[in-house]
Amino acid sequence: MYPEDLVMPMKHELTDKGFQDLTTPEEVDNAIKREGTTLVMVNSVCGCAAGAARPGVIFSLTGDKKPDHLVTVFAGYDKEAVAEARKFMAPFPPSSPSVALFKDGELVHMLERHHIEGNPAGVIAANLQAAYDEFC
Repeated sequence: MYPEDLVMPMKHELTDKGFQDLTTPEEVDNAIKREGTTLVMVNSVCGCAAGAARPGVIFSLTGDKKPDHLVTVFAGYDKEAVAEARKFMAPFPPSSPSVALFKDGELVHMLERHHIEGNPAGVIAANLQAAYDEFC
């Protein structure tokens, strides 16, 4: 588990932009199963989360189409919430950071760490905006 003083600024980077921070399995279950589109960001302390994933996800929300709900869980900190979110992301293996788009509780788009690592934030944003155009 990462220390709170390390994790909180990284959580706030998303919550300050409208993401709901999910910390329990029940919150995750309720968020993903609700009607509409839900973007789930599995946040982490790694460099690709800081350099590409978080900025890319935030930038993706500047287009015309956006998910109805924005939520986040933090790998290495909110262990049970992350485990619950990953159940919904099957058959994809655990990956952090990662980003999943759900529509009416069904996984419709997934970005795993290997899609994020080595790509600039603009590429992440463009990928997500294409998914929003299709599903939102």
